Amino acid sequence: MEQTAAADIATIGRISAVPAILQVIREMTGLRFAAVARVTKDSWTACAVLDQLDFGLKVGGELDVVTTLCHEIRTAHVSVVIDKASEDPLYRDHHTPRLYKFESYISVPVFRTDGRFFGTICALDPNPAELKTSAIQTTLESFARLLSLQIEAEENLQQTEAALQQEQKTAELREQFIAVLGHDLRNPLFAISAAGEMLQRKFPNPGSDKLVQHILTSTRRAAQLVDDVLDFARGRLGNGIPLNIVACPDLADALQHVVSEIQSVHPQRRIHASIGDLKGIPCDRERVAQLLSNLLANAIAHGEARCEVEVTARVEQGNLLLAVKNQGQIPEEVLPHLFQPYSRPAGDTPQAGLGLGLYIASQIAQSHGGQLQVESTAQNGTQFTFRLPSVI
Repeated sequence: MEQTAAADIATIGRISAVPAILQVIREMTGLRFAAVARVTKDSWTACAVLDQLDFGLKVGGELDVVTTLCHEIRTAHVSVVIDKASEDPLYRDHHTPRLYKFESYISVPVFRTDGRFFGTICALDPNPAELKTSAIQTTLESFARLLSLQIEAEENLQQTEAALQQEQKTAELREQFIAVLGHDLRNPLFAISAAGEMLQRKFPNPGSDKLVQHILTSTRRAAQLVDDVLDFARGRLGNGIPLNIVACPDLADALQHVVSEIQSVHPQRRIHASIGDLKGIPCDRERVAQLLSNLLANAIAHGEARCEVEVTARVEQGNLLLAVKNQGQIPEEVLPHLFQPYSRPAGDTPQAGLGLGLYIASQIAQSHGGQLQVESTAQNGTQFTFRLPSVI
């Protein structure tokens, strides 16, 4: 089904790797204008722009498609590379270089995964540049394939999130769809990650390595969202979150690592951890660490920013007690719904993720045979407590 221009612009805008891709192109070529364009037979529309030329084109801006070389790329499905237009035998008399006053230019086609033409990744500059003798065409064509996978993944995730907001008339079928979708998303995410690592190895460049690393970081974040979706589906389909329960000699170290990791992401927040001797607790070490990570991330996101977050872990009367406390009260009417999927605090501020963190934490607790409870008052703040019998 044909997407609208606004929908495609929004999709490209949600792909965090796109600005990094354009900056890598800028660093590798020296071309000072780069863009991702949506191209149809009737229109050329900028979906993402890096403009250091004051070219004047913004996201959503349009050009007369017949005045562009992208119009020809859409027809021929081949890349165009020009080092110096005024001396190029094919383009020295062409209207496009004269109209837009460029000498160097590169554009590669972007196709959707089903083969439909989406548009181009293109770049230009008024000065000549040696593009044909470099690896830039191969690199841009790799970026085009990555972008195709990212577009599909983003559209699938958006379609899923929209479906999850509807009435649960066909809950089981929908949740099975989510599980299948989560598995299917792993393939394009793996391809993006592998291609990013290949770029780091094949084209090492101090100026662009950080930007390629940004692509890899964004891929890892998307993979975490997929993992959350799969955990949700397992819990809702009745099989429960799978566990590998063994006597865990280093549970305390795993929990301390979670605290340190989140502290490094939020250096401005104060986190105080009191983790006792937890040796020998039978549990799934990775899942309990995931439970703490979800609770701590929730406390950081929704607690009073000026106040300390407290993490406590100890064995008490044969139970493992793991608690996360922050200042701030949860409204009483919200408490019964906290552990339901897609639960988000009311407000106008956009929230990252799918709203599954507390639900997954509660499912991990249940799969262990434990309990996850919450208490929240104006005087004492909010505390989530995981209680787990030491013998399961």
